[in-house]
Amino acid sequence: MSSGHSQFALLKQRRFLPFFTVQALGAFNDNVYRQAIIGLLGYLAVEQSQRLIYTNLAPALFILPYFLFSAIAGQIAEKLEKQRLIVITTTMEIVVMSLAAVGFLIQNMVVLLVALFCTGVQSTLFGPVKYSILPSVLKPEELTGGNGLVEMGTSISILCGMIFGGLIFTFAGANGTVVAAVAVIALAVTGNLVARRVPRVEAGAPDLKINWNPIPESLAIMRLTRRQLAVSNAILGVSWFWFIGTVITAQLPGYAELNLGGRPELYVFALALFSIGTGSGSLLCERLSGRTVEIGLVPLGAFGISAFMLDLYFARPGQALAAGLDVLGFVHQPGSVRIMLDLVGIGVFTGFFVVPLFALIQSRTPRAELSRVIAGLNIQNSLFIVVAAVVGIAVQRWLGWTIPQVFLALAIANTIVAIYIFTIVPEFLMRFLSWLLVRTLYRLELHGIEKNVPDEGAALIVCNHVSYMDALILAATVPRPVRFVMYYKIFNIPVMRWIFRTAKAIPIAGAREDPALMQRAFDEIDAALAEGELVCIFPEGALTRDGEIAPFKSGVEKILERRPVPVVPMALRGMWSSMWSRRDTRLGRMRVPRRFRAHVQVAAAPPRDPQGVDAQALEAQVRALRGELA
Repeated sequence: MSSGHSQFALLKQRRFLPFFTVQALGAFNDNVYRQAIIGLLGYLAVEQSQRLIYTNLAPALFILPYFLFSAIAGQIAEKLEKQRLIVITTTMEIVVMSLAAVGFLIQNMVVLLVALFCTGVQSTLFGPVKYSILPSVLKPEELTGGNGLVEMGTSISILCGMIFGGLIFTFAGANGTVVAAVAVIALAVTGNLVARRVPRVEAGAPDLKINWNPIPESLAIMRLTRRQLAVSNAILGVSWFWFIGTVITAQLPGYAELNLGGRPELYVFALALFSIGTGSGSLLCERLSGRTVEIGLVPLGAFGISAFMLDLYFARPGQALAAGLDVLGFVHQPGSVRIMLDLVGIGVFTGFFVVPLFALIQSRTPRAELSRVIAGLNIQNSLFIVVAAVVGIAVQRWLGWTIPQVFLALAIANTIVAIYIFTIVPEFLMRFLSWLLVRTLYRLELHGIEKNVPDEGAALIVCNHVSYMDALILAATVPRPVRFVMYYKIFNIPVMRWIFRTAKAIPIAGAREDPALMQRAFDEIDAALAEGELVCIFPEGALTRDGEIAPFKSGVEKILERRPVPVVPMALRGMWSSMWSRRDTRLGRMRVPRRFRAHVQVAAAPPRDPQGVDAQALEAQVRALRGELA
């Protein structure tokens, strides 16, 4: 789909770049710090038993604040102006990293672990701001691209932070403690300076009264996340993403050594492949979604993860034939290319899975509740991370599973969870089928959609009616969910009926055919507009039989009499020569290859005030908007 925009343009704009930089620096610094502690343990030649205490205690200390303080953090993020809160949290980071620097300089593990807990507290406070700020600074059609950039920045920052932190003591030796101390403070100060460049973003609920008791508030916030079924299951999906990521990254060190036959640096290489894949998949989401919140990518991501994870099992089900390989040595081994492609593929489809889910949560949660919903998401994520760590250890120690067998089980479990979510909320699968159909059959070009379709609030879209696919075309191009009013015989087309019903389309009949159905349709249209939704109507009342626009019927006037809302004229161009118009017979539609991948344009004019608008004037405007491109 051509839109003339790129998500990378956001990196040149002050409304996004400072925030993006702050969150990337924060992720980078956290991982520099955690890996530098491991480097210090190695430099001090600490016994393996004591290292195991750290490796088990450190993740718990970092995660614990998410359980304890996420509910309070969500309320604070809702109540305070967001730029101010970002400055406060990055100032906290300077204080915490100063404590960490003292721990490095005196080589005191207790001080370093206390600072690690405090880092978890700071991250807990920043978490609700990280995702709740995006809908305030981005347009709806930019949400997918913005989230993709944030996910890409986070995954690459984590990887680079781990590499940098892990190499400090390797290269600095005796000066490693000084280098680590200076690095974490310098990164925290830089983040704070950049945070001051973030534009002011008003609070979501400035009058909110904060409940400082975390237990009842945590329960209240978890109830808040379950108000909308689609949002609730999107949150479940994001938490499952953290479960998968935790299991995979926890197994990678052992997998690199036992199954790939590599030295420690091969683990970093495997992690890099996974991280680069995740970043690439996150960035590709905008292009694949056509700048809409396209949750149809979620099933594609879910089943893609399972497919590549399944192949990873078959690529190397047993232990490596060689040992002590460096990266180049592994790359030259038979079957290594397949394993590398699998690791990248898992990452790519993970990006497809998680980015649309974040965008859905942001777009469908009321602005005054979003920070608390994100806080609830963080609580649930933390629980899934802990469960993933316990499960990963349990199945290997108690059941004796190998790491490839863990990957196989994860592939099967992921498929089961995906089917469960898509059965409970069929909208995900419906959007996937419509996304697949539209992007297989057509090449879309948009004109004025982003500018003229309102970002929020009720509006009535009127459009010419050319083919059986018109509703799917428009659903794929408009950034917001649309309720379509369609002739009941089109609504009842086999297979398509399930898609239309799941999309909450409104079937309508003529007054002579079924007056009761017609009245129900008008009542449902009015109720949808009253709820602030977008409704699309095809005022011709039927598909065109000759490619020309038929006179608009008066139904549009009846709708506006009951509910005066802005009217957005839209026009489909090029659909008459595409598949599924009435240009050919049914047999002709199926056998004419020149109409496959037709070049179709969708154009929108500025919204019109409902006062004084009639069907004839709207028909003339849609006719002019379409022009000669029937």
